[in-house]
Amino acid sequence: MKEFVLPFNDVVIHPGTTMPLFINHPAAIACIQAANAPDASKRIVIVPQRTGGVPTDESDIYHAGVLADITNVLRLPDGGLHCIIQARTVVKLDSIMYVADGFVADVTPIEITDSPDSPEIQMLRDKIVTALISMAEPAKRKSFAKLRTLIHEYPTPAFVDYVVQVANFETDNALKILLMNTWTEKLTAILYNLGLMAENAKIEATINRRVQQRLDRNHRDAILQEKLRVIHQELGDDSEEMDVDKIRKRIESAHLPAPVMDKALSEWRRMRNMSPMSNEGGLLKSYLDELLAMPWNKSDKSKIDLTAARKILDNHHSGMQAVKERILEHIAVMKKTGGNRGGILCLVGAPGVGKTSLCKSIAQALGRKYQRISLGGISDESHFRGHRKTYIGAQTGRIMDALKRCGVNNPVIVLDEIDKMGRDWRGDPESALLEILDPEQNKTFRDHYLEVDFDLSNVMFIATANSLNLSNALKDRMEIIEIPGYSVDEKIKIAHEHLIGRAAYDTGWNVDNIKISDDAVRHVIQKYTSEQGVRQLQRELTAILRRQLLENDGEDAPTEFTISKIDDLLSIRKNSGLSNKIGFSAQI
Repeated sequence: MKEFVLPFNDVVIHPGTTMPLFINHPAAIACIQAANAPDASKRIVIVPQRTGGVPTDESDIYHAGVLADITNVLRLPDGGLHCIIQARTVVKLDSIMYVADGFVADVTPIEITDSPDSPEIQMLRDKIVTALISMAEPAKRKSFAKLRTLIHEYPTPAFVDYVVQVANFETDNALKILLMNTWTEKLTAILYNLGLMAENAKIEATINRRVQQRLDRNHRDAILQEKLRVIHQELGDDSEEMDVDKIRKRIESAHLPAPVMDKALSEWRRMRNMSPMSNEGGLLKSYLDELLAMPWNKSDKSKIDLTAARKILDNHHSGMQAVKERILEHIAVMKKTGGNRGGILCLVGAPGVGKTSLCKSIAQALGRKYQRISLGGISDESHFRGHRKTYIGAQTGRIMDALKRCGVNNPVIVLDEIDKMGRDWRGDPESALLEILDPEQNKTFRDHYLEVDFDLSNVMFIATANSLNLSNALKDRMEIIEIPGYSVDEKIKIAHEHLIGRAAYDTGWNVDNIKISDDAVRHVIQKYTSEQGVRQLQRELTAILRRQLLENDGEDAPTEFTISKIDDLLSIRKNSGLSNKIGFSAQI
């Protein structure tokens, strides 16, 4: 025989329970009236429903519940029903159907197979009552303790129902307990769920306590900071507060990339909460100054003019046509692509051939700022990556320092004497340099001091070296351009176009008062210098003018420097041991 089914939202009733029901929904009223009709069984199955609202499909309700007797039904003035039910048996539902008066289904009873009054049951009940009292709020523990005796007097079915309702088990857990066929299993499951609830309550209490402590500590720090600020104002010394506010305004107006802005604000908040007299506060202020001094979004906007670039290179450097053409090709690629896709140039040549001055000319041709970093003798990786800001005397690496001095993020940076780097126990600087020179890696170069990524892809790096004594990895990062030594005729031209004028400036001569023929310059080159470059020639020409000033009593009278006069002037230095020996080539 099919029984009527009455769904209830989030309610699981256990056998042995008598409880009132107040019903005002038309569908539920129709179901009760149909089950309580004169020719009906006066019984109804109470089941929990899975969803809110009015269930109309068997998937909306659980397929298990409790079969209860309807003992009394009273019509209320508002049209609702008040009825008393007595829960009898746990049942499973089969062949569920939805009819005009609600759900009907075949029911299969689930019998309890053990005694509800065994010693094991009593022991489990004692533990459950103790767990309930320990879980209760302090204000309610006394009430639970008073009810201990009364609870112990409950029959086991009523006890189970009471605990499930008081502990407010989830519907799924309550239904699992309902369907168990022994009281031992039911009480064990209840005790297990109470244990889980107690552990969750402890964890939640711990979290809440920590949150409250943190809030109290922050509140305390805020009050102390405010008092300290007022004290400084009363003493007329609120410069620290003004500095903190100024730094915040600088951060907000700096247009920093998002990760850098987050880092700056985080460090600013730390600095704000520190005492003005603390060492760490001063370190954080220095750090923020360095961070804000970096050219994150500042770059030179000058356009590349190939005609002007060629003119600059020709005016500044005589000869080396092949080298200048290769450089112009690189600049043309930069103009077309708008970036540094031409690779890293490495100028290799003997001392004095003009590598460094050629780099200056490249920067001028591009209309960019110029910075030179000498790598001779560097053996510490921190020269490139900087120091951790927690170290005493920490500072940024030389790359970041060069960018800060330039004030733009796309300068020309010359890595001078790249073949003179070393390595020791402090690290291998070449490994850091490999990252800097790799276009795929230098977009996210991270200085140890700044602790944020900086994009170096806009920087034009040019390396110089006296020899190819470089590692294969370093050679692979760069395009080698060898600068050959000058011929005698090229040196004579360079002397007339550049060196004589420079020597005159260094010694105070009027260049118009200097007359020196090509043969005289050739004589100086062949007799007093032996080098591929022109640095020693520059020194000898300066020595000639300096000696002539001494003989003229400091006056730069018009003078023709013949071969014999040059020998007379330079022989004094040679005989006194002041001149460089023939065949000596000064190093850069």
